[in-house]
Amino acid sequence: MAFNLEAFLKNLPNKPGVYRMLDVKEQVIYVGKAKNLKKRVSGYFRKNVDSSKTQLLVSKIVSVELTLTNTDNEALILENNLIKELKPRYNILMRDDKSYPYIVLSKHKQFPRLSAYRGVKRKEQSYFGPFPNVSAVKESLYLLQKLFKIRSCTDSYFNHRTRPCLQYQIERCSAPCVNLISKADYAQDIDNASLFLKGKNKELIQHLQQKMHGESKKLNFEVAARLRDQISKLEHIQQQQHVMRDKGNFDIVVIEQQLEQVGIVLLNVTEGTLLGNKSYFPKAKQAQLAEVLYAFLTQHYLTADSIPLQILVNIEPVDKPWLDSALSEYSHHKVETLMPTRGEKKRWIELGKNNIQQALASYVQENLTQKKRWQVLQQTFTLKQPIERMECFDISHSHGEATVASCVVFDANGPMKAEYRRFNIKDVTPGDDYAALHQAISRRYNRLVKEEKQLPELVIIDGGKGQLKQAEQVFAELKISNVDLMSISKGPGRNPDYDILWHSGHGKAIHLESNSIVLHLIQQIRDEAHRFAITGHKLQRGKKRQHSVLEDIEGVGAKRRRDLLKTFGGLQGLQTASIEQIANVKGIGNVLALKIHQHIH
Repeated sequence: MAFNLEAFLKNLPNKPGVYRMLDVKEQVIYVGKAKNLKKRVSGYFRKNVDSSKTQLLVSKIVSVELTLTNTDNEALILENNLIKELKPRYNILMRDDKSYPYIVLSKHKQFPRLSAYRGVKRKEQSYFGPFPNVSAVKESLYLLQKLFKIRSCTDSYFNHRTRPCLQYQIERCSAPCVNLISKADYAQDIDNASLFLKGKNKELIQHLQQKMHGESKKLNFEVAARLRDQISKLEHIQQQQHVMRDKGNFDIVVIEQQLEQVGIVLLNVTEGTLLGNKSYFPKAKQAQLAEVLYAFLTQHYLTADSIPLQILVNIEPVDKPWLDSALSEYSHHKVETLMPTRGEKKRWIELGKNNIQQALASYVQENLTQKKRWQVLQQTFTLKQPIERMECFDISHSHGEATVASCVVFDANGPMKAEYRRFNIKDVTPGDDYAALHQAISRRYNRLVKEEKQLPELVIIDGGKGQLKQAEQVFAELKISNVDLMSISKGPGRNPDYDILWHSGHGKAIHLESNSIVLHLIQQIRDEAHRFAITGHKLQRGKKRQHSVLEDIEGVGAKRRRDLLKTFGGLQGLQTASIEQIANVKGIGNVLALKIHQHIH
């Protein structure tokens, strides 16, 4: 190191603060906080550090800078601000700089509008949110227009209207621009919409019911009918939304890991109603889940406009008491991170797990390298040897016509199209897929064995247990024992989520989850084999259907075929002709006529 480490460690203060570790380029590579800087920073330079991540970090450090703080919580907040500003290489970064969207109520004195908003807040306007994503904002605005007919147009558009717009015609606006609704009634709609946005649906429905009964007693049946329709729509929306008995405003933060990728989902709950969710996929190699969760909670909430009273989590973050204290101080009310083990809140956690597991599976599937997928496949089925090459077979025909088998080849880099092969199947009963598959596999591996070429580690068959049996028979005949065999068949209703796998050595069918990386990999290879087989079948079928039976008769060339078809008006007419009639065609004669008649019959 460029500075005197021994002297530096000796003079570290026993006080709270933040430390910044710099590399040879004087760039900050890590920011941390501590209640006691001497204990925390000294811990990095012990001889028996177990963490490989810490060992790598220390090897890059050339200097350390300190900032002392008055309190522990100040240190935590400063650490969060520095991480967001400097984005150090070895800190866990959420990498999401977007502000959350809100619904804003404009400052228009008479007829305010509701619209989506993202950015710096202004004191003179009312904000509802934050919402987890723009889709949740759009859905809420759509419901508000249907329920309360609040205007959504800009003030400049509103001020220049002389007649109602299309929104009024489709019953999404009450047309305050041309005074088709009174200021008092519009203000009431705004109040009702505010109650809806605050999640107070039950209170809103009770209020509307009281008003409906009052209007009925006054014989204002038209107004009462409008209120009745609003109540009906609200009750329908309540049934559609995910509502728990456990009312309140809280967030759910669930963290999960698949392979080396960590995923976090945040769900917002207001008055027991789920408003939406957002998923995050931080880069956090070699970090513990509790550390990643802590990083997310600090980076997300210590710059938020509001923090709920409770944050439900599925694991306990590191430094939980310190974190709760800092969040409480920042928000000016008590904040608690809870890990529920039973009841309604536990069910919210389960909902979060379902969301992040699905999102994480999709993210991993999109970003996982082909080599890593193959490793997962090998681990899942305990294959005989590491996979370097896979081949997949499929059969295609039209009711037994022009049967073609395909063989596609994949290596760790993807499809090897130069090695794809097709087999035109002959001398089998039309429609007998087992015999066709047996012939194709036999021809393929007879040749590879004879030419001493590379065999695949895994062979996949498009089909069920019967097709797999054909492959097993061929490999037994050829005495090939070091190749794994699998087949994949369509599930009920041909739904790919329920595809069934068979593996030689396993007597029972194997069912994988619909979001399984292994299932998606095998389906990808199977679909490519299917595509290649269908393409070959169509080409073969097209050639066959363009082929004339007369071409197979020796002595009947192009000129004689043309004369025969011209004389009898086509092949159908020729089939009904007698030998004598055929012999009368110029250039045919009795001998050739007999041969033609026998061939076409």
